[in-house]
Amino acid sequence: MAEQTGTEVAVPRLYRPDEVAAVLGCSAWWVKDRARRRQIPFARVGRAYRFTAAHLAEIIRLHEERPTVAARPPAPGAPPAAPARRSSAPESAPPSGRLRARPPRRSNRAEFDTAA
Repeated sequence: MAEQTGTEVAVPRLYRPDEVAAVLGCSAWWVKDRARRRQIPFARVGRAYRFTAAHLAEIIRLHEERPTVAARPPAPGAPPAAPARRSSAPESAPPSGRLRARPPRRSNRAEFDTAA
């Protein structure tokens, strides 16, 4: 055995996937699946996935949703801005008429009646 020279190495606590899942509020399957796909940081001990506190903080940071940058309030006396259009149709397309549903594939009831 090797002697230690007065300095002790702090071993980080390793969390199992079910412990990480409990903290994140998800399933252990999700944690293991993301680790298997290499989408979240992890440590591999044998064939088991293990996570440190730093890994857990990084997982939270990776899946964090940030608010979008809010636009500056309009200057006093400025005209109001027009709302953004979200239409995917080209602007030059004429308005279409009413939509009609297509007839069902089995429009004849005799096609699916059973003889008992």
